[in-house]
Amino acid sequence: MRTALRIFYGLLTAVLVGGIGVAWLLDRYIGDLPNYSRLADYQPPTTTRIQAGDGRLLAEYASERRIFVPIKAMPRRVIQAFLSAEDKKFYEHHGVDPFGILRAVLVNVENLGSERRPVGASTITQQVAKNFLLTNEVSVVRKIKEAILAIRIEGALSKDRILELYLNEIFLGFRSYGVAAAAQNYFNKTLDELTVAEAAYLAALPKAPNNYHPERQLEAATARRNWVIGRMAEDGYLTRAEVDQALAEPLAVRRRDPTEGVTAEYFAEEVRRDLAKLFGEKDLYEGGLSVRTSLDPRLQEITTRALRSGLIAYDHRHGWRGPVARLDGFDGWAKRLNAVAMPPGGEAWRLAVVLDDKPKDFADIGLADGSRGRIPLAELRWARAQRGESGLGSEIRKAGDALKLGDVVLVEAVAKDDKGKDYPAESFALRQIPEIQGGMVVMEPHRGRVLAMSGGFSPKMSAFNRATQAMRQPGSAFKPFVYLTALNNGFTPSSLVMDAPFEFDPGYGQPIWRPENYSQQFYGPTPLRVGIEKSRNVMTVRLANRVGMDKVKETAEAFGIVDNLQPFLPMALGAGETTVLRLTNAYAMLDNLGRKITPSLIDRVQDRNGRTIYRHDARPCEGCQNVVWRPALAVPEIPDNREQIADPRTCYQMVSILEGVVQRGTAARLASLGRPMAGKTGTTNDSNDTWFVGFTPNLVVGLYAGFDQPRSLGGHETGASVAVPVFGAFMKEALEGVPPAPFRVPPGLRLVRVDPQTGAPAEPGDKKMIWEAFLPGTEPTGERTVLDGSSTVGWSSDTAGGGTSAPPPAAVTGHGTGGLY
Repeated sequence: MRTALRIFYGLLTAVLVGGIGVAWLLDRYIGDLPNYSRLADYQPPTTTRIQAGDGRLLAEYASERRIFVPIKAMPRRVIQAFLSAEDKKFYEHHGVDPFGILRAVLVNVENLGSERRPVGASTITQQVAKNFLLTNEVSVVRKIKEAILAIRIEGALSKDRILELYLNEIFLGFRSYGVAAAAQNYFNKTLDELTVAEAAYLAALPKAPNNYHPERQLEAATARRNWVIGRMAEDGYLTRAEVDQALAEPLAVRRRDPTEGVTAEYFAEEVRRDLAKLFGEKDLYEGGLSVRTSLDPRLQEITTRALRSGLIAYDHRHGWRGPVARLDGFDGWAKRLNAVAMPPGGEAWRLAVVLDDKPKDFADIGLADGSRGRIPLAELRWARAQRGESGLGSEIRKAGDALKLGDVVLVEAVAKDDKGKDYPAESFALRQIPEIQGGMVVMEPHRGRVLAMSGGFSPKMSAFNRATQAMRQPGSAFKPFVYLTALNNGFTPSSLVMDAPFEFDPGYGQPIWRPENYSQQFYGPTPLRVGIEKSRNVMTVRLANRVGMDKVKETAEAFGIVDNLQPFLPMALGAGETTVLRLTNAYAMLDNLGRKITPSLIDRVQDRNGRTIYRHDARPCEGCQNVVWRPALAVPEIPDNREQIADPRTCYQMVSILEGVVQRGTAARLASLGRPMAGKTGTTNDSNDTWFVGFTPNLVVGLYAGFDQPRSLGGHETGASVAVPVFGAFMKEALEGVPPAPFRVPPGLRLVRVDPQTGAPAEPGDKKMIWEAFLPGTEPTGERTVLDGSSTVGWSSDTAGGGTSAPPPAAVTGHGTGGLY
């Protein structure tokens, strides 16, 4: 009896002590436990994905590279792999697995005194508690908190929600958070494309991803994967045949195929900046946005190639600046060449060392892989040594005139010379990274979608985007907006403006300004059209002086070229700074006949749940939603409620005048393309900046080229020599296979046959006539006047209207400060 009482009191004491201990533990650890209720609405940081217009991946932005996938969309094979590897009784326990804990205790007791890490028995729910609410500290205290939180989480959330959190949160190496991101980064697959072996490998990673790297620790990684496959078989998830097939499958990483993505670094970075402005940095890097951009990958590739080729062509005209480096002696030349760093901007080419410069017709070179090649003399002739800013050394008559033994140079493989003749095998062209830079934008003029963009020769040289961030003077590329102002204030394309010396006294003790033309000549009374076609400075200044710089300012600001144009006469010649994107967009509005356009690189943004939260084209379309398309279904009419910032008739007049620039003016080399096209060159003082903005009815392209630290490009370099060839190369390739289309003519105009050189009505049979557009009542008549300074001077035509009664004043040499061409 006494023994029974002792046992009873002993048990009672143990229960009391245990109860007190449990109470103490609860009081000690529950009070400061994190709030687990937020897991019910938790949305993990997910990757924002930027896509090109054709759906291909352009860029990803994330603080943690994760793609959230709901548990219902998870393939069962993936779920089974993780349950077998991490917690096969997940759907049976209540957050903690007592038998698993007992098993871990026995193993850890057995390992006492060894250097082995303690074995854990954490369930998936406990891992969720640790990953979301606790730290990675290895301690008894953390395990107690983890167990308590796991039990509480099980009471608050469903098993599927817990598993969903786990599979989307865990870190699996390769910068992958969650199984969907890991499937892409390791195998370039979606979850439903994974094989059993691949799913098993991902399930093998949660404990220590770095220990099972598929390339650096292939043997350990394969063994761990096979262990998971065995566990899946034990749990009844796999047949014997599936096990054998999975074990036989080699473990291999599959990188993303370059054709599955699009390379456009400058465009992507501009999109990133726009998204940060629209949604903030947090949503950009954690919000899982899906962004469809306006990028046309084909046009982007052409843009990049055309701009790079144009900058290289300019650079070749101005000579060779010397090798990248030099090697002294040739012992182990291949290894030493490998140690030479590739200069930024040269990543598309290869480094080579000159091994023999004695042959007359070629230079013998060695490449970093130990192979040999040659640079034919024809590919060296451009490499005359620079002598100052504009001078060049002697002509290259043999390889040794350009290169010396030991020179480390950049080369590019070539197969044919510029005449199409085949080179010997292993022939290379000498290359040089240009100092000149540039920016280029391609737009669709009807909605303002930016289709392509290049901000420089190479983003490896600088992330600075010269298409959107470089503020440069546009020079004569600004003139169309001076002339448009005149057209909106009573002038016509045939109005005569005196091209003669002009003086302007700015006052305040400043010197008198005497603008002059690029040719340093004057041409007398000249039609307004010719003033644009031939880019006459003095006519432009006289015209701006007549209509008033305040009105020119209004036009420039309405078209978005500048925010606040200073109303001074030199601004009429493009002295105010702007960007390539802003000026290109202004020309797009001319092409769009005066409708306001807001340039955009982003078509649509959806949140992580697929809800559209931004759309560039915000026009209402009641008949566009939830419609199953049928051929007989009428196309909904979408209202165009955009602001009309200029008269569409005068905008067309300016488009027609700009067509003349291509047909007869400073961009006449483009006439060979044989399609309706318009545009304007621009060159600033001392040829510091060169421009061309041109367009067809459905495509607008603007580009600028110059040095980042402004200096002269050379006395004979202009927009026509630097920028126009880039535009021409782009258009030739971009419009291949596209039928020519005429520019739209708005109603309310009268087309009259005129002589483009005089602006007078054309004589019968005149083959050089053009159809000129006039507002009703402004057609040319027999009596005409000439704008001369602030007054007009009489200028009568003969009765036939086919010429002037007296010739214009002879061309004379003027005096001036240079002006803008």
